[in-house]
Amino acid sequence: MDFEERARAVIELEAGSLRQMAARIDTSFGEAVKLLRSSLEERGKVVIIGVGKSGNVGQKIAATLNSSGAPAVVLNAQDALHGDLGLLCDGDVILALSYSGETEELLGLMPFLRSFQVKVIALCGKTGSSLSRAADVTLDTSVTREACPLNLAPTSSSTAMMVMGDALAMVLLEMRGFTESDFARYHPGGSLGRALLLKVGDVMRRDQAMPTVPVSACVSDAVVEMNRSRAGACLILDENGMLAGIFTHGDFARGYEKNPSLGALPVADLMTRNPVSLPENSLAVEAVRQVGEKHIDDIVVIDAEGKPVGLIDAQDLARLKLV
Repeated sequence: MDFEERARAVIELEAGSLRQMAARIDTSFGEAVKLLRSSLEERGKVVIIGVGKSGNVGQKIAATLNSSGAPAVVLNAQDALHGDLGLLCDGDVILALSYSGETEELLGLMPFLRSFQVKVIALCGKTGSSLSRAADVTLDTSVTREACPLNLAPTSSSTAMMVMGDALAMVLLEMRGFTESDFARYHPGGSLGRALLLKVGDVMRRDQAMPTVPVSACVSDAVVEMNRSRAGACLILDENGMLAGIFTHGDFARGYEKNPSLGALPVADLMTRNPVSLPENSLAVEAVRQVGEKHIDDIVVIDAEGKPVGLIDAQDLARLKLV
């Protein structure tokens, strides 16, 4: 067996199913998103119900919705009949997941769900199924065949259902005006969340940890200052304490290759004028962006008057797990 070729065939088959599903998207999708938004605006939530593989997909959809600020819970169909219906409230929206649309446990639960004032969105592969007829809106997740060589194991169908859930979550996110700052509130433990919550002033080197020398200093003075503070750069200040430039270990290494005696040279001759800088109230994520986009290791931090008050070293960002 050509393992690589078989893997490509599975991926291509599932990708083809997703392209077909995308082509079938119609006004039902917009209706589903509006139902979700209306519920959330009234402080409702999304209740996701699925059995077997559909239940596993439902867990992932719930996690995606929660991470984008749309409260979602997973309701076990069996447990619902024994008390867990207590989590359901009037105004909620049900996402009912079943490829066949004939899942016995889910259909048996529908009359009890309908005793609440809720809307039901079915993610279903059979638009004429019992579930589809019982739902307010049906989103077609049908596939031509499963990626399983026996056409039995849920593969293409579960992928299609998961991607439809992603589409709902992302369009809902955009419709609700969800921002990076909102994302950070729900992801404080991740690197992006920390970078979006922290300010530059929270992570910069300041005071004695900020290496500086006057513009009249020589290169060796700057190197000594960098070694003292264990930084990869040194700020060069003019007589008024304003930023004249920056000198880095990289500048020293490149200069040393050409002139091993450059230590006695004025640092002003080798410094970089007008280095990249950020206000101290900027978000740390901006520092992460600057480091990545400009391929630099050091950023000068300035106050409202433009005076240097700190230095951000790329190593600091890595140490704080911001990159």
